[in-house]
This record gives sequence, structure tokens and C-alpha cells, in this order.
Amino acid sequence: MLRQEEIQVVIDEQQLSFHQKRDFIPRDAMDYIPIEPHFATIITGIRRCGKSTLLLQLLKARYSGALYLNFEDIRLIAFEASDFARLKQEIDRRAIRVLFFDEIQLASHWEVFVNQLLREGYTVFVTGSNASLLSKELGTHLTGRHLSMELFPFSYREFLRFRQMQPEADSLQAYLLAGGLPEYLHSDNPLVIGNLLDDILVRDIAVRHAVRDVASLKQLAIYLLSNVGALASANKFTGLFGIKSSTTILEYFNYFADAYLMEFIPQFDYSIKVQARNPKKIYAMDNGLVDAVSTSSTRNVGRRLENMIYLHLRRRYSEIYYFKEKGECDFVVFEKGQIQHAIQVCHQVESTNFAREYDGLMQALRYFNLDRGVIVTANQSDHFEAEGKYIDMVPAYHYLNQLLH
Repeated sequence: MLRQEEIQVVIDEQQLSFHQKRDFIPRDAMDYIPIEPHFATIITGIRRCGKSTLLLQLLKARYSGALYLNFEDIRLIAFEASDFARLKQEIDRRAIRVLFFDEIQLASHWEVFVNQLLREGYTVFVTGSNASLLSKELGTHLTGRHLSMELFPFSYREFLRFRQMQPEADSLQAYLLAGGLPEYLHSDNPLVIGNLLDDILVRDIAVRHAVRDVASLKQLAIYLLSNVGALASANKFTGLFGIKSSTTILEYFNYFADAYLMEFIPQFDYSIKVQARNPKKIYAMDNGLVDAVSTSSTRNVGRRLENMIYLHLRRRYSEIYYFKEKGECDFVVFEKGQIQHAIQVCHQVESTNFAREYDGLMQALRYFNLDRGVIVTANQSDHFEAEGKYIDMVPAYHYLNQLLH
């Protein structure tokens, strides 16, 4: 239990720090924040991707004042459900109607408090770095009273604005290695990435899910981040890093995804059971993480380009698969169950790999009866027509600079 004065001091100091925060560049996500009366807006994403900065930009653009409170503050570690009454007194005393709560899911029964605020006409924004912990509570007291969105690290377009660069081969290479985490880009200090990874693995995963063997958890995470674009299955890793159970491996996979550290996309099949049975492909939530922790002796730029294209697609779509028959297509993208795009990624198309890349994409186009497909490269352009189908080969710096529809 906290005293009223303690809550007041934390709010005052956090408010000052919040308003002094660097707001970097305007985020593209500003245009997509869902805001409706009587609905809480839930913003989730990997740590340090800019959620609180987005709130600051929102405050400057739409609101004359808002109360910001981050529940990860060590001074709030003793915060109990009964302390929400004292927090409400502070809100009323300040006569503030717009509320920004960061990592509020750390406080028990937070959803009851937010629901009360919505009934009283407050505008409430909640941010968090763990999707499942938020959604678990949202499914109880806030069912039908919340609107959700995801925030990602800088896109290529945002990276260009931040670095004041043009869409070209040099800026693509810089983004390929550095990624888009704002704090890391600003400091250019690898320790920022290392600390971020530790925070995710320890605070977001090990502590929240009572994982005892943190060393094995970290070994598995580093291995996966070093092998983006590769296939992964629980059985493949059973026995490695001291993890003896495939069930534990699957749990770790889910924890990584919930914390927005990495995602695992399935092979396309109309059968959910077949999807679950086949290996999944690993993709990291930022290329900066890949570069900072990679144990590979060489930088696999092809895999990192593939990861970059995945993130570009993931900002717009959530239904993404890889396609495999005789050949393979890196990405087939759906929206509401309807096929939208088929994309192949190849860093450098040469005589030795052209047939593989072209045939894999053509097989996907035939299977889904699509007229058009794309081969994304580092710096090559071309166009092909066959069987009434059109394939464009485009440089990634052009493809990434487009808005997906």
C-alpha cells in the first residue's frame, strides 16, 4: 500500500520527465491510433519501440494536457488494487481527463479501474510490452470497450527521416544492420540493445512466467535471433541448451512472441493441424537485435533482408505465411482470409538462383490464382510476364518506401 504523498511525488516527477522526453520524428502510426469515446486505446509493442514517445506526440497534437504514469517505476512496486482509489484522487485533484498508463498490467485489477474511468467519461490510453498479459485482462472487464493497435520500431520511411537520408542502396544497408529502435539509433551504443534484450528476457519473460533457467532461455533466444529466416520446430531444439522438453521449447517460443522479441510464421495450409505440424520460420522484431547478438561469423545479408521485408509486411498485416510445394515462396499475405500478396526475397539474383526464386514465386501465383508477384532484391530491377502473370523485380529501398494497401 502506498501513501497519497508517495503517489503524488511519482506522478509529479514522471510528468516532468515525460514532457522533457525527446520526441524524435513524427511517427507514421499517429495516423492510425484508434480513438473513440468510451473506449480504451491499447497500444502494444516491443520495449523501446517508442510507445511513450507516441503518446507524447499524441498529447502535443490532440490534447492540451494528460496525466502520464509508468507502473514500472520502482517506487510503485508495492502498488496494490486499493491504491487505485488514491490514484483516482490525484487524477481528480489535477482535473485531468486524458490518462496515459504505461505497463499498467503490472498492477492487479487494473482493468476494473480502467473500466470505471471509461464509465466516468475519461479518455484512457494503455501501453504495454506483452500482448498476452494485456489481452487476458481485456477479455474480462473490458470486452467490447477497448481498441487495440501495435507499434513497431521505425519503418524504413521513418528511418530515412530520422537519418535524413534518401531511399537508395546506402540507406538500405544502414537500415539492414541498424534496424529501427529509436533509442539505439540515437545513441549508436550496442549496450542499449544488450540491455533491451536482458530486460525482455528477464523482466518480461523469466519473472512474469517464473522461468528458472534464465541462461538456457537466453541461449535459445540468441540462437534464434542469429538464424532469422530459418526453420524452427520444438523437436529440433529439444535437448539443446539444457532444455529437455519440447513442451518447454514451445512455451519459450510463445513467450518470445508475446514479448514482441520474435515471431514464428507457419507454412501455409488450409488445415490448421497441418500448419501446426510443420516447422515455422523465425523472424526478429528488429534487425538491430539481430546484428547486436548474432553469433554468426558472417553477416547473412540475405536473411536480414528477408527479416526486413517481413517487418514491412507485418506492420500492415497479421496473416503472413511462407508457401512451399516443390519450390518455396517466402511470403504469402492474407487479410480476412483473402490472399493479398505473394513476395519473394533475394538479396542478389544471379544465374545460379534465378530459377529457384522465379519458380517458387510462380508456383504460389498459380496456387492462389494471383496475377502479380514481387521479387524484392537489394538493388536490382526487372519485369517478367508468363502465363498471364506479371512479376516485378524491385530494389528493397523502393519496395520499403511504399505504403502497403
